[in-house]
Amino acid sequence: MSAVPGTVGEGLQEEESQEEDYERAGLAGQLTPGPSPALLLVDPARAYVDPACPLYAGAGAEDAAKAMRELLSLARRAGIPVIVTRVVLRPDGSDGGLFYRKVPSLRVFAEGSPYGDFIEGLAPTATDLTVTKQYPSAFFGTALSTYLTSHGIDTLLIAGLTTSGCVRATALDAMQHGFVPVVVEEAVGDRDAGVHAANLFDIRHKIGEVWGMGRVEGYLARDGS
Repeated sequence: MSAVPGTVGEGLQEEESQEEDYERAGLAGQLTPGPSPALLLVDPARAYVDPACPLYAGAGAEDAAKAMRELLSLARRAGIPVIVTRVVLRPDGSDGGLFYRKVPSLRVFAEGSPYGDFIEGLAPTATDLTVTKQYPSAFFGTALSTYLTSHGIDTLLIAGLTTSGCVRATALDAMQHGFVPVVVEEAVGDRDAGVHAANLFDIRHKIGEVWGMGRVEGYLARDGS
């Protein structure tokens, strides 16, 4: 019988039983990152950190943006490829299809909107790959998979916004395309802490790996890229 939510101890007991349940169900496998990683920043857009925007995701996004800057510095020191995605839509949203109809606030990503600008310190450089997309996954309707394959990339370190949306969709497609997805825990965020945590739990058990910044730093140093 699962614990009734109440005390901290009961919450920990419930969490432990959930982990045990997933392990018994065979949802505890691990993917081993390879020797050729790339960093993928998913939609580090002003929309998520500007309180004036309807997509503002609060402290979760602001904290993630700080961690993304640190992660980007680690990637540049390691010399690994960097890919940054952005969402750009036609003014009427017609290229966003059903996604635009489902999420009307995507209008903030209409071409020319300041909310589509990159968060300060997270804009791609001329040597990075910029991927423009209209849907959640960085793979859908883009040349990302071809780029990664042609550059011998086997692992994607994934950061960005938001955890339950474009980050999760991208991690899922990375796995389905044969690239090991490693979501960097501190460098992703969402508007709701519970939704954020639930999606990280699900990603860790069904899609890829969820690593803290320290483990990523050690991986990049050990890799010697």
